[in-house]
Amino acid sequence: MLVEIGKEAPDFSADAYYQGEQRRLHLGDYRGRWLLLFFYLRDFTPL
Repeated sequence: MLVEIGKEAPDFSADAYYQGEQRRLHLGDYRGRWLLLFFYLRDFTPL
């Protein structure tokens, strides 16, 4: 999947930890709104 600056991001879903619980988020749920995606490469993964 190729992502380019200034282009629309492809739709995807991912597990997230939010307000004390794990939930599935979908990028399409935020269409038309500003959104900042920040990924931690090693969070919640064994070393």
